[in-house]
Amino acid sequence: MDWFTSHVDEVWQLALEHAYLAGLPLLIGLALALPLGWAAKRYRWLGPPLIMGTSLLYTLPSLAVFILLPGILGTQILDPVNVLVAMTLYTVALLVRTVADGLAAVPSEVEMSATAMGYRPFALLLKVELPLAVPVIAAGLRVAAVSNVSIVSVAAIIGVQQLGSLFTDGFNRAFLAPIFVGIIACVVLALLFDVIIISVARMLTPWAAARRAS
Repeated sequence: MDWFTSHVDEVWQLALEHAYLAGLPLLIGLALALPLGWAAKRYRWLGPPLIMGTSLLYTLPSLAVFILLPGILGTQILDPVNVLVAMTLYTVALLVRTVADGLAAVPSEVEMSATAMGYRPFALLLKVELPLAVPVIAAGLRVAAVSNVSIVSVAAIIGVQQLGSLFTDGFNRAFLAPIFVGIIACVVLALLFDVIIISVARMLTPWAAARRAS
């Protein structure tokens, strides 16, 4: 506790960096996964290879990806862009299947009714399918958020500053205080992401709250 109180500013700055490196890829990955998941659901011949191909991205070792990306992107090894790109790939890997499953879970009779009312495919997606798929997509996003918070810490091994830096600092000095603080900070950050995702999902699905209340 004494170590934490004397390093609050440092921990806060590392936490902000960690939130940025883990949070921004969630938004970018979701934006990429939505059309990919829709395509996987709409075109049955495309679904299996697309879902399998994107899911394989998650099997790539994070440390290897962090090291290889500078050579591919032409960036410096300490450039945060490498981490952002890597985490976006991992987010897409987790969310494409989730989006496809969420859209596939929309009852066919609801889709047919909306089509009979004059909804075109794009309007049907935005106004009917996506809103009904929000709970499933939010569940997948929560998993991706926790995963991102965890994987980002690995980037400390190559020198990218964030909460994982507390782990390497504590390990190098055989000093447990920074490690414990880093673990607690990562858990708190993951919980914060979780609360935000749940809150946004509830805002987007007010009918679900009304159903629970009744």
